[in-house]
Amino acid sequence: MRHGKKRRQLNRFTSWHKATLNSLAKNLLIRQSISTTLARAKAARPLAEKLINLAKENSLSSRRRAFSILGSHKLVQLLFREIGPRFASRTGGYIRIIHLNKRRGDNAQGAILELVEIKKREVRKPKKQKETAAPAGPQETPKAGTLTAVKEKPPAARKPPKKFLGGIRNIFKKERDSL
Repeated sequence: MRHGKKRRQLNRFTSWHKATLNSLAKNLLIRQSISTTLARAKAARPLAEKLINLAKENSLSSRRRAFSILGSHKLVQLLFREIGPRFASRTGGYIRIIHLNKRRGDNAQGAILELVEIKKREVRKPKKQKETAAPAGPQETPKAGTLTAVKEKPPAARKPPKKFLGGIRNIFKKERDSL
């Protein structure tokens, strides 16, 4: 009998099933929102919520349990330093599933699996180059009557654009003068 053996199999054998769920949980923690099928989202949600509960507990044993699932110290650090404290006031329901349309190729129901509290990414602005302060000493300026040599850069050698599929013809070109 099969009592107490309920799980969403996802038409995979055990190791493949486990790897799929671990991968979905890892990507959810990294990106905070992923697009997948509804069946995979429903299967991955309990694992991801258990990981967040471990992060809220924040003990050495919970870190080791999280590492056994995630397999990366950077992900464990992200989980325990950023995601766990973010959900400290919640008692559950850290992840939402948003239904999407059916996929065109195989008619599978799509879904977005995302954290309820998403941290907005900071847009990095390019650093402006600070003008270096000129030394306070006397500066040499060319006199009006003297000529200074101006260095001209040689023109950059331009390569002709690659033709059909990046020059794939050259790979398969037959030697015409081989006879």
